[in-house]
Amino acid sequence: MAANIKHGPIGPNAVHLCVDMQRLFGPGGPWHVPWAAKVLPAIHDLARFHPERTIFTRFIPPRDLASATGCWRRYYQKWPGILGESLPPAQLDLLPELADFVPPARVKDKSVYSPWQDGELHRFLRKAEVDTLVISGGETDICVMATALGAVDRGYRTILVSDAVCSSLDEAHDAAMTMFRLRFSEQVEAIPLEEVLENWRG
Repeated sequence: MAANIKHGPIGPNAVHLCVDMQRLFGPGGPWHVPWAAKVLPAIHDLARFHPERTIFTRFIPPRDLASATGCWRRYYQKWPGILGESLPPAQLDLLPELADFVPPARVKDKSVYSPWQDGELHRFLRKAEVDTLVISGGETDICVMATALGAVDRGYRTILVSDAVCSSLDEAHDAAMTMFRLRFSEQVEAIPLEEVLENWRG
């Protein structure tokens, strides 16, 4: 067994939760994350391994500034081109290399960094008796972080695929990965894709 797998093999009740791998963040997108293309092959391989146990999240901005609340209004004042009234709808789609996995993969839309806010994802996972989340996607220091910490708070075994997450800023990605490894070492397992695939049973 690989040394990075602290808590035994990944069992049949695991789900791959892929965070926000959308055209919005891909090549030519208004929020292009350069590393997204580099981790995409690893994410593709992970989704292909268990497409029926994959959930893709999508970040969906509000239609207009009036629909944004609190600090989000200030945020979208800086990024008005991301609002739904300006953004071409196709920018919200999954990257083409991943879209074909749906179905059987599922899609969960969200309007904030975390996919946990409305409770729908947690209810679905509990009903399906999911106990482990294998997390990929972007960005490591924003939406992936919110996803992973929310998973920990809800008691899921949380596995971060270390070579299948990315950020716009190398320094922020490295700092986030260091935090996961040093501060959440008992609750977040940072594991490369090869070891994830070798240790996922069922």
